[in-house]
Amino acid sequence: MSDLNALLELNRDYIRSVQHGDVQRFEEILANDFLCSNPDASLIDRAAFLEQTAKPVTIANLEAHDVNVRVMGDVAIIHARTTYTLSDGRAGVGRYTDVWARRDGRWLAVSAHVTRG
Repeated sequence: MSDLNALLELNRDYIRSVQHGDVQRFEEILANDFLCSNPDASLIDRAAFLEQTAKPVTIANLEAHDVNVRVMGDVAIIHARTTYTLSDGRAGVGRYTDVWARRDGRWLAVSAHVTRG
């Protein structure tokens, strides 16, 4: 599988895992030194991200759009916009940037930055 196809599949897994609170999948695809910048401007480590993911999901219909994958050797950056439905039925939008690194032959997420509008 090409790097591009592998990263597109990992991106789909990441979005699906957010929507379904799939901590186990995140344990597989997040690097040990993973960091995430949340929409509230907090910066959390892998353990806090997994704890956050384990909480009940309050959005529905999460989808990624305009996914742009840039591969630069053993590093890749994915930019995309999101749409979702809030618990009160209103539409939500956002953007994210994920950084992936190839380590020991596998792509792992090392950083995420999430915004909501």
